[in-house]
Amino acid sequence: MRLIAKKSIAQFGMSWLLSGLILIALSAFSFAATPKIGESYGGGTVFYVDGTGQHGLVVAKGDMTGHTEGKEEGVLNWYDANVASNAFAEGYCDWFLPNKEQLNQLYLNRNAVGNIVDTYYWSSSEGDVNNAWVQNFASGQQLSGSKANGSCVRAVRFF
Repeated sequence: MRLIAKKSIAQFGMSWLLSGLILIALSAFSFAATPKIGESYGGGTVFYVDGTGQHGLVVAKGDMTGHTEGKEEGVLNWYDANVASNAFAEGYCDWFLPNKEQLNQLYLNRNAVGNIVDTYYWSSSEGDVNNAWVQNFASGQQLSGSKANGSCVRAVRFF
């Protein structure tokens, strides 16, 4: 009887020890995998990380291609910008046009991200039925302008 009890206690102790080691290993792995602003991650480049360090936003590695009729390559009206930003890129299909707060965060971290042109970029934020917000990446100024105007598009996604 005593031998069975000692064996059960030893098995319990070993299980407890292994569980603890697994938790420590997973925590260390999770900490080591925390993405940093400016790093490539999740199909793009990290430009925002929340307070937990586990979630945030990545921006596509380049401006969206295509154009609105009558505009040069890479310049789209707001309606076409929304469609283009939902493209399947870098193995992900959950890209979207950033709202004006997310776009401003991208502006603030543009040097860490790199490959961003000093031009106007669309946001998904609407001013009214005919206008939407853009941000000038040369000055940081946000403006509400006609959705028919042309601006560049840089899609983002959550991680």
